[in-house]
Amino acid sequence: MERAWRDHWGRLLALLASRYRRLDLAEDALADAFEAATRRWPADGVPGNPAGWLLTTASRRVLDRLRAEAVHARKEPLLVVDHDVHRAEQEQATDPAGGTAPGVPDERLRLVLLCCHPALSVESSSALALRLVIGLPVPEIARLSLARDATVAARITRAKRKIAAAGMPLTLPAPERLGARLDRVAEVAYLAFTAGYVPAPGPQLHRVELAGEAIRLLEITRELAGPSAQVDLVLALMLLQHARRDTRQDPRTGDLVLLPEQDRRRWHHDEIARGTALLACWRGERLAAPDRARLLEAVIAAEHATAPTAADTRWDRIADAYAQLEQLTGSPVVRLNRAVAVAEAHGPQAGLHLLAGLDAQLPDSHRTAAVRAELHARLGNHGLARAAYEEAIGRCPNLVERAHLQRRARLLSE
Repeated sequence: MERAWRDHWGRLLALLASRYRRLDLAEDALADAFEAATRRWPADGVPGNPAGWLLTTASRRVLDRLRAEAVHARKEPLLVVDHDVHRAEQEQATDPAGGTAPGVPDERLRLVLLCCHPALSVESSSALALRLVIGLPVPEIARLSLARDATVAARITRAKRKIAAAGMPLTLPAPERLGARLDRVAEVAYLAFTAGYVPAPGPQLHRVELAGEAIRLLEITRELAGPSAQVDLVLALMLLQHARRDTRQDPRTGDLVLLPEQDRRRWHHDEIARGTALLACWRGERLAAPDRARLLEAVIAAEHATAPTAADTRWDRIADAYAQLEQLTGSPVVRLNRAVAVAEAHGPQAGLHLLAGLDAQLPDSHRTAAVRAELHARLGNHGLARAAYEEAIGRCPNLVERAHLQRRARLLSE
């Protein structure tokens, strides 16, 4: 059942939505079909064509609802669907587990683009894509988003209503507009990925499952839309960062493990290889500013991921990439990361120089004070280091990260 859900949910939902032009009925009917499968398959055996069984069962559910609604003369806005969707649906109706007909894009791409329509908020797009394309239930999306079930359900409901009321089409945009839509897909996926790795208030340091689902959303998009700078560079960046997921915390104590102390043998080197290969495809290409920024971020991640040991890290290249990225974006977070790289490449005093003014630009962040504390400690300025650590500890909302800062502060007194 888990495999069927993972492999077929998004594709079958897109097929049903294109056939009946009712997203609400398609989703409810497909959920009913999976529920029926959990009762029938253990007793009757898994059918030879699970996707076909699910599609047939869901279609019957939709037809039953449509007949009932016809009795009450209820009308709902219909999705606008282009001719190619109908043609693809007809050609695949007998074998929904098969490949897409030649020249006809998989319907899931239309579904991804619909979820990530620019008229929807990024938060709504993220929740809707995780629900409709990936098939995650609302409580799981809420858990991953650190939101209440009711909040996530409301976001999804509002997004669906907006799609229906505005007549947002389940169609592919014109080729000249596809790039802008893929930008939005990449933005939504990276927002979800970042949420998985930014420490949140409380005891949980990372939410690896959310980061993994964000990668899967982009993998599906790339499979369907083909290579593009917008998707490839964000996917490369995520793969290179996600490859270290098993080493970011001590499995015995739960303590934070910084990059230099991580066991690189436990990194997912197949993902590193794929990320660097995607990155290599776009190095040297003329890119728009947003894609250039993603390329530089991926270059930095690749430098970390491919260094055999921490001592082999080429900090001068990383510092240079951060300098280019700061010039491109003007981001104070980039300046903070650049300060760390410059300190590694040219000494802690050079890093401290770059921290000037960042407290005002990042008033709610504890990271500026934490970096300042570390650099003062390296210079032997223990009084300044202790004061900076106290400031960072007071601002840090995550319990695991706060415990790490407290341990570092105690080391100054030993």
